[in-house]
This record gives sequence, structure tokens and C-alpha cells, in this order.
Amino acid sequence: MVKKLLHTRMRVDDIARTIKFYEEILGLKCVRQTISPRGAKLAFLRTPGSDEEIELCELPGAEPVRVQPDLMHLAFEVDDLAAFAAGLEKKGCKLSDGLTRTSSGDTIAFIDAPEGYEVELIEKG
Repeated sequence: MVKKLLHTRMRVDDIARTIKFYEEILGLKCVRQTISPRGAKLAFLRTPGSDEEIELCELPGAEPVRVQPDLMHLAFEVDDLAAFAAGLEKKGCKLSDGLTRTSSGDTIAFIDAPEGYEVELIEKG
């Protein structure tokens, strides 16, 4: 039986650009970077309040990343989604969908990360 989720890997085309997005737009922190045995650049991002990490992987010589619509997304909780969205806009990042109230009373919105990965933002109701 597994104990806990440690990380989720996402392949990216430009690891530096993606690290910058997650640090500057969402406030995550790159806690370490390394090169894998097969030559991939790896970076591990940590979200405040979570033990799990996001692993970014730039694989030399790989085909460009093409994220299909609704393939996957990361979801992050925020305290005040309207204020967070206003802060995003000041940083030059606009919502791609939302603000939307769900049947559970939460409010959600989405932004687009590099390579077309979606990021969901959730304000608990």
C-alpha cells in the first residue's frame, strides 16, 4: 500500500520559463534542480502548505510538448479568488475561464501555464 503522493511530473519545453511562471505568477518555490541519468533537466517546485512537489522535466531531443484540451490540470486553493485574479492581471496573466460558482459553493477559475497546461484556482465556499 502506498503511503503518500510525493510528486507529479510534467514535461516542458523550456524549464526556465516554466519555473519563472510558477514562481512569479503563483508563488511556488523551486526547491532543487538536477540532471537525470538520461540527461533530462529536472526542477522540483513546492507549494506553500503542501508536502507534494511538482517535478518539471525538460528532455533534450524530445518532440515539443502538445497538451491536449482537458488532458490534465493542477489545482491550487486560494483565499480570495477575485483578489488573486486581480493580482494575476497586474502580473500580465489573465484568467482563461471563470470566475465560476460550483454547485458545492466553491468558486473556480483557470489560467494557462506554459505549453498549454491548465491551472485551476479554487476558493472554497
